[in-house]
Amino acid sequence: MLPTSREHPQSSPIPPKEVTKIALRLKYQIEHVVPCELEESLVTKPHSTIITPAVIQTAKEAGGEQYRSCIVYCLLVVERWFKRQALKELWDAELHEVRAVAAEMIAKRIIEAEEDLAYLFQEVLLKRYSVIVNGEESAPTNAVEKAVDLHALRVIGSSSFQICVQHIWKGNIIKDDDDRFVEYNQKANTYYWSHFDPDRLRVPLYQNAVQIGMSFLYLVIYTGTLNLSGGLDAWEVLLDLFTLGFICDELRRFWKVGRFYFNFWNIFNCTLYSLLTIAFVLRLIAFAHNHHDSAKYDELAKNFLAFSAPMFWMRLLLYLDTFRFFGAMLVVLKVLMKESIYFFALLAVVLLGFLQSFIGLDLADNELEDTGFIIQSMLNSIMQSPEFDGFDNFAVSRRRCTLFFFNTY
Repeated sequence: MLPTSREHPQSSPIPPKEVTKIALRLKYQIEHVVPCELEESLVTKPHSTIITPAVIQTAKEAGGEQYRSCIVYCLLVVERWFKRQALKELWDAELHEVRAVAAEMIAKRIIEAEEDLAYLFQEVLLKRYSVIVNGEESAPTNAVEKAVDLHALRVIGSSSFQICVQHIWKGNIIKDDDDRFVEYNQKANTYYWSHFDPDRLRVPLYQNAVQIGMSFLYLVIYTGTLNLSGGLDAWEVLLDLFTLGFICDELRRFWKVGRFYFNFWNIFNCTLYSLLTIAFVLRLIAFAHNHHDSAKYDELAKNFLAFSAPMFWMRLLLYLDTFRFFGAMLVVLKVLMKESIYFFALLAVVLLGFLQSFIGLDLADNELEDTGFIIQSMLNSIMQSPEFDGFDNFAVSRRRCTLFFFNTY
């Protein structure tokens, strides 16, 4: 029987106690290299007087010749320690942040200085190591996974690191049955069919192509359901089966990762699947009622399907972000949406003040008559479509306050 990662976890090739000792040595070294608060540019600039060749050489020798392969991993562990220390010791937060940057820069320089790419990929970046945390061994991880978790952009952006990621992406480096990264021995074979290997089914490039293909097929089925289907026919059955499969996939990932799995796209997908589930339930309710009520529920289900159309097309962006253009635009869009949320949150506070002012003016005659009109007029002004005709019946003070509001926005 093949071992599973849950029952037979992969062990660290270097004893976790030794890895922890090396990390502590590196932490001690960085604390002496950066003894006080410094400008970050002094650490990150080329030919830095802080991160000198002697400092890098000393870091390389922290594990000796026997354990030198885990140095980069230990530096990333040290970076994580400094970042956590910065959160706990706010009075020295800037000092710990600079030290974390120093650990990241040393790791980057070591990666870029290694000329043996096979050793760099197999031993330094892709071999999994463990450390001792609260007296227990941590789950084995490699330097690539640790850098991505820490969002260590300087390490990720180094040329050798990117080459390693490209090899994994294209399938030149694959996982074996023991969940270890190994070189694919047929990558130089020019025979086409030799590359149809079951060991390469998990290659990210192929997985991404399948996901994009399934997403376009899902969109085609939705289009057929919305524009060609007249009821619960083959189009809608396929749509419901695909939706059920995607829901099960989301639940499976949530079961494995937990609450940290949720992000914008997960919530977006869950909202889309909820709308489709409501449409499916309404379709079932329509079958259980008479002809008159059936038509009403069928129309309501169709409305929910039509309402989901923009979300179906926006969903494609999740799988197209591997292309450079869409990825860059998604980063810009994410920042834009984040700033827009801040703006509208501040705008809501100001609007509540004006709304209270208008309602107070409307209550001047002890009658609340125009609340709906006031809210509608304020929303029209935000949407750049103000109307002044309805305020002719207001008192002079109310008209002045209204004109001040419209001039403000």
